[in-house]
Amino acid sequence: MATKKTKERKYVLADELKEHFDNYGKLFIVDCDNVGSDQMHNIRKSMRGKGVIFCGKNTQIRRVIRELEETRPELEKIRNAMKLNVALVFTNSDLCEMRDLILHNKKPSMAKAGALAQCDVTIEKGITSLEPSMTQFLQALNIGSKITKGSIEIINDVELLKEGQKIDASQAALLQKLDITPFEYGLMPKFVYDNGSLFEPAVLDIQDSQILANFQSCLKQTACISIELNMPTVASVPYSILLAFSNLLAVAADTEFTFKEAEEIKAYLSDPSAFASSVPAASGTTTSGSAAPAAQKEESEEEEEITAGPGLFDAGDDY
Repeated sequence: MATKKTKERKYVLADELKEHFDNYGKLFIVDCDNVGSDQMHNIRKSMRGKGVIFCGKNTQIRRVIRELEETRPELEKIRNAMKLNVALVFTNSDLCEMRDLILHNKKPSMAKAGALAQCDVTIEKGITSLEPSMTQFLQALNIGSKITKGSIEIINDVELLKEGQKIDASQAALLQKLDITPFEYGLMPKFVYDNGSLFEPAVLDIQDSQILANFQSCLKQTACISIELNMPTVASVPYSILLAFSNLLAVAADTEFTFKEAEEIKAYLSDPSAFASSVPAASGTTTSGSAAPAAQKEESEEEEEITAGPGLFDAGDDY
């Protein structure tokens, strides 16, 4: 049976959890597997002033949340997500910055039996620090080896683990003897809660530009479909007005019908020469451009005339 001190402690933790839900509007539901007490203490220190980590039994947390649901029914999403070894990280800071802070506090660790491999693990061939007495241990793992200069040499590269594979005790022991720490353990965000919405952490990587681009693409497709089916919508009405206006201009240009916006076009079609004065710069440029070749031509003619005359030493031939 629980002692009186234990019961009082449960009530204190329940009150703290209620205060956190009152003081914070955002939180992370994080996975705490393979996180030791020392590492958890360091994580708490790094988050001081930015967030609060609350750890407790899932049954107690669900009980407190169920009480809060009477006035805040949106908390049901959090209660349903409280499964396995998880904790709550409350914050009012920017969610992206907080997510990065949580992931930054990872610690390299040995592979642990029963855990899932976070990545592929390959042992490279070569001489190891294992003693010759470990040859039978390697043979049990189907790893080819030989003794070289008093140490065990692994003949070929060995793919020991695949990502997501469950680690058994022998594989964990081998990695520990080889002093290989292939994994990093820490708090891993599983869900994010933001003022009534529960979503996965990957949503935080979506940029505003991506949202705007998708929204604009949807608007264009909606407008195209609406125009093709003659079904006016908010997205297609501006384009329908532009199409109707262009059709009116075409009718006014081909008939005597006119309106204010079409008068300038009709005037241009009736007398295009009246609008020639609107491009004086182009004519000036053309004139100056044509004058330059003419000047070059005159200079070349003068040079030809000078060259055709008698030279200085031509008169000396007569003496």
